[in-house]
This record gives sequence, C-alpha cells and structure tokens, in this order.
Amino acid sequence: MDGDALAAINKHQQRVNLWLQDKQVMNASWRKPFGIFLILALIAIWAILIASLSGYVGSWNVGIQSVFYLITGIIWILPLKPLLLWMETGKWRE
Repeated sequence: MDGDALAAINKHQQRVNLWLQDKQVMNASWRKPFGIFLILALIAIWAILIASLSGYVGSWNVGIQSVFYLITGIIWILPLKPLLLWMETGKWRE
C-alpha cells in the first residue's frame, strides 16, 4: 500500500474511534439525568411514606421516635449504591 492509502485508512480509523466514543458518551449521558430523577423520586416517595406514619409514630416515646427517624433516615441510602453503579456503568452489579 502506498502512503496515501495508509493515511486514508488511519484517518478513517480515527473517525470510527471518535464515533464510537461519542456513541458511548451518548449511551451513558441519558442514564445520569434519569438516575438523578430516580434518586429524587426515591427521596420524595420515602419522605412521603415516613411522614404518613407520623401520626402513629408521634404517639411513641421521644427516644423511640428518635431511633425510628434515625434508622429510616439512613435506610433510604441503601438502594443508592446499585443505582449509582448503573448510572456510571450501565450494570446493576459489579
């Protein structure tokens, strides 16, 4: 092959590589906003669920209420690890 043919092949390969990179970025880019939406929805649903229990929980001792709200304030974080992993990689498990 002559130099012009090799240059054309290299240029084509560079274009293909850029196209593939753009495609990968586009595939990942929709997951992040959607993931953020899911995180906000999770927080909202969890907050509404816990707040709906306030009438029942309000009749408890203050110490027990504190423990309940501390635990429920932490539990919502558990689904975040797989969700954040999916947002970055597209996989739910490592």
